[in-house]
Amino acid sequence: MNENILYSDGLIEIGNDSIVFHNYYFPITTAKTVKFDEIETIFLKTPTIINGKYRYWGSGDFIHWFPLDTKRSKRDIIFILHRKNKRIKIGFTVEDSEKVIGLLRDRVTLIKT
Repeated sequence: MNENILYSDGLIEIGNDSIVFHNYYFPITTAKTVKFDEIETIFLKTPTIINGKYRYWGSGDFIHWFPLDTKRSKRDIIFILHRKNKRIKIGFTVEDSEKVIGLLRDRVTLIKT
């Protein structure tokens, strides 16, 4: 593993200065990178039908965008990333939420709702 990569699964990759979202863009499945200094807040939410539990890819409201995750309905936390001065929020899930929370806690503001 690259020494700059702190966490990686099939959905995201967390490095020293950014998060890479795999399978972000529809339909071409390319990745999107967001630098930590672009992030305002990340909200941690219990998955419900309202906040994206069954949103496997894309957007239902043109404000929240979810990269592809066909197992999202089985995940324990949905992360909603708010970027500075951007309208679109990124909703994402990970394979090991506790590890990701531990890594993000020192880098960005996390709010559990």
